[in-house]
Amino acid sequence: MMKLTTALALAALMFGSVAMSALQSGAPKNWPQWRGPDGNGISKAKGLPTTWGPDKNIVWKTPLPSWSGGTPIVWGERVFLTSASKAGPRTADSGVETRLTSQGGQGGRRFGGGGGSYGQQRDAGGPALMLLCISRKDGKILWERELDQGNRVWNKQNASSPSPVTDGKHVWVVTGTGAVAAFTVAGKEAWKRNLQKDYGNFGLNWGYASSPLFYKGKLIIEVLHGNNTDDPSYLVALNGATGKPAWRIERPTDAVRESPDAYTTPALLVHGGKPQIVISGGDYVTGHDPATGKELWRAGGLNPRKAPNYRIVASPVVKDGMIFAPSRNRPLLAVRAGGTGDVTTSHVAWKWEETGGPDVPTPISDGKYFYMIDDRGMATCLDAKTGKLVWGPERTAVGTVSASPLLADGKLYIINESAVTSVIAAGPQFKALATNELDGDYTLSSFAVSGRNLFVRTGTHLYCIGN
Repeated sequence: MMKLTTALALAALMFGSVAMSALQSGAPKNWPQWRGPDGNGISKAKGLPTTWGPDKNIVWKTPLPSWSGGTPIVWGERVFLTSASKAGPRTADSGVETRLTSQGGQGGRRFGGGGGSYGQQRDAGGPALMLLCISRKDGKILWERELDQGNRVWNKQNASSPSPVTDGKHVWVVTGTGAVAAFTVAGKEAWKRNLQKDYGNFGLNWGYASSPLFYKGKLIIEVLHGNNTDDPSYLVALNGATGKPAWRIERPTDAVRESPDAYTTPALLVHGGKPQIVISGGDYVTGHDPATGKELWRAGGLNPRKAPNYRIVASPVVKDGMIFAPSRNRPLLAVRAGGTGDVTTSHVAWKWEETGGPDVPTPISDGKYFYMIDDRGMATCLDAKTGKLVWGPERTAVGTVSASPLLADGKLYIINESAVTSVIAAGPQFKALATNELDGDYTLSSFAVSGRNLFVRTGTHLYCIGN
């Protein structure tokens, strides 16, 4: 009896230690949307790897049919991601965009060999647009479903750029062709529809790329466009269970030529216990009632000179009662939550109009510090409340950066288009911690986190990285 009691006590002690370790690790398993649970690129995980390489700290890697800007999401033991189908032999009509230019390329790469400079000509991938479900445990592809046909490439991206979103029961996805679909996590189709068939053709200069937001049973999608259409920009909320429209509202703008176009993703703001959907693009950042879509407030100033080419790529960031709205490099606006109507004068707390502002990568903030990564990989840190410069711009690995950074465990993870990740210390002093290479292939996707693992897709593979 004594031996049994002792054994039970030891077992209980061991179980308690494991459970406490898991709790202390702060390692949630779910990364349900682009930029994580709160849509801000911050993970509470501890013990994430700082160093890795092609043969170091790789738990598994899975070949993918094609490249994509879509970021993987994770729920439980499943990883979901979008992709074009596998490309066949290249032909004259294989989907290569003929308007590509060479402007804006960042030469002088120090790391990697296969990254995609801005304007580099590439195949779109295959014609089909796919949703893949992959085992988190071993990287095995569990199922794949076709979403639509008609993939093509626009400069940097193809039609699989929008990232999916899940609530653990269903997964929803939008494509650059306008297809919107819902599946159970087991792969059963729930519904499909197409935004372009419902509301008119997209009119963006560089293709549709906004990821959806799922909130309180509604799939909220923005279409901000104007370069190639006279149709108005709009927001639409679809019932997540049925796909039927819950509401649709136009979002007016006086932006000109390409400036109405936005490739941003909606952000969720909760202020004073009341939720709002924050949308950025078309020269303005706006807040909307998620129940009706009604515009609650609006701040101008993202394009003070009314330039005709001020499309916006970097998404709005919400943290601790502040809304950070990037533009095309500069200015960047920091807006205090709580206003109604036109808040351009009353609620803009500060502006950043110096060098180092982001264009494509969305910034990140922990509420105290605000971090920006520009397209050249230069990192800058500001005081989040005042906009005062803390440090930067500082050089990370040479190469173009399109993915948005990750903040976790006191570190910033910055991956460039050659799949080279710079790990730097978060906080008031700049400190480079590591530079990690993978396969050197074209990488647009941001990191996902689950448990103590990082997930990243390059142009050829999905990687699970862990110590």
